[in-house]
Amino acid sequence: MAEVNISINGRIHEISCDSGQEGRVVDLASYIDQRLQQIARSGAAYNDAHLLVLTALVIADELFETREKLSAVSAAPAAAPAGKARKGEEAAAPSANPEEEKAMAQLIEKLAKRIDGIAARVQAA
Repeated sequence: MAEVNISINGRIHEISCDSGQEGRVVDLASYIDQRLQQIARSGAAYNDAHLLVLTALVIADELFETREKLSAVSAAPAAAPAGKARKGEEAAAPSANPEEEKAMAQLIEKLAKRIDGIAARVQAA
């Protein structure tokens, strides 16, 4: 188990993670802090706890939107031949094969669990 110091909203948090995942945790924390700072600049939050909740909701919304898009791609009927759109539709890029879609879904789920774990540790601090 490794430990890494991250900074979110100007506060340093010591986070435990799997060995080799330190860079990933730092990158995730940086993303969270960037989103938090955007929300803080908008004036939407009235205290630090509210700011953290709003940030978590925004990131969760991004995650859910990505999941919905992935589900839509998975559920979409077979794409029209390349360069030919079905009536009333624009031509779209070919969709990934089912194995790639499954791998992407698993990756998104894994990232979601990591984000949930990090958020829980940050809120507990």
